[in-house]
Amino acid sequence: MKKKIVSILLCVAMVATMAVGCGSKSDSDSGDSKGGDKLVYWSMWSEDEPQAKVIKDAIAKYTEDTGVEVDVQFKGRTGQREGLQPALDAKQQIDVFDEDVNRVNGSWGKYILDLEDLAADYEAEHGNETLFAIARNAYGQTHDGDDTLHSIPYQPSIFGFFYNKTLFNEAGIEAAPTTWEELDAACAKLKDAGITPITADDAYMTSFIGYHLARYIGQDGVKSLVMGEEVNGEAVTWDDDRVLAAAESFADFADKGYFSENIATNKYPAGQNQEFAPGEAAIVICGSWLPNEAKASVAEDLEWGYFNYPSVEGGTDDNTANNIANQVFAINKDSKMADQAFELITYITTGDFDKKMTEEALCIPTDKANSDAWPTELAEVKGGFDATTTYYDWAAGVENNNDLTPVLQENTLKLAGGEIDAAGFVKAMKEAAGQ
Repeated sequence: MKKKIVSILLCVAMVATMAVGCGSKSDSDSGDSKGGDKLVYWSMWSEDEPQAKVIKDAIAKYTEDTGVEVDVQFKGRTGQREGLQPALDAKQQIDVFDEDVNRVNGSWGKYILDLEDLAADYEAEHGNETLFAIARNAYGQTHDGDDTLHSIPYQPSIFGFFYNKTLFNEAGIEAAPTTWEELDAACAKLKDAGITPITADDAYMTSFIGYHLARYIGQDGVKSLVMGEEVNGEAVTWDDDRVLAAAESFADFADKGYFSENIATNKYPAGQNQEFAPGEAAIVICGSWLPNEAKASVAEDLEWGYFNYPSVEGGTDDNTANNIANQVFAINKDSKMADQAFELITYITTGDFDKKMTEEALCIPTDKANSDAWPTELAEVKGGFDATTTYYDWAAGVENNNDLTPVLQENTLKLAGGEIDAAGFVKAMKEAAGQ
């Protein structure tokens, strides 16, 4: 089916560009029927990352097969986020670009092409149902419920707890926790065995508290809490008893010594690379990109485990509610080479290059035809991924208020470090929110 799609797209491209491509004198003289146009692709990756290596290999194959050259510009996260929108506003040629699913469909949604028709065959053959639903929903959230497809998912991820199965075995823990009470019991065994139970990095502490709050009050409750307004019928303030209960259970772990003594001062990636990966701490909260980021620091005896953020007693959401996200490709709605751009996306996100991405970047496969290609390090992630039925935004929406996020991070670090108690955390957040 993939070859059929490529063939159809090539025919469309040849007809559309006959005046400047396939019908040109130079092509006729050489006997080469391939086009000579150049696609411009702005990438979120830095050139030294493994994802960029796979993308460059896919581009080389694409150009070899089609004759269409690609000007790929590896901008990195900062360059993409700061530079893309001004370039699009200036009508600079950018045919295809990528970033996370919410930013592409939300912040940059007005620039991107409707892909429902163009991607119909692709989705039927290669599309992961969950990822495509998330992509459509991400567009609809900021476009009055219009859930038409405007982006193609790749590099899927899930956010939760990774753990060291070797250390769990040493502490006599037989199964991954599914509830907060079970996590409490596991941490107690780890501490008794002289093992630091949980570490984290500053970059993920708001996600940590966001998940924790969402278990008690749900994602809409979290959004209402930080925005100070009703969200989908939910109106939650910092005085809510459930918010205090969430802070108390978090503080309880700090009081029991379950958090690393460095948790309040860890600067990313110290927690994951200097405590978890070498085997100093048993559990770390992170996304499924962790094995790729930490691979240079991993202890030889570390056996990778994973579990979704646990359920809490009486909570709104259980451990089947999680942040599953992904990067996505989008095509500039003003591109004159939309068919070729989509064909390039197909090369990168399906078949051998998708499988190569899982090997080089230790990531979840995108193409459903590669559903058995999960890396060993992510083997236990698959169960949590497949069990997810409710899809959180990043950090369960706790970072939706940019003015409040720095204060939230600061006080979560203090709460985890034992510098303030639950009441002190709520008081600080109430003051910051003007309540």
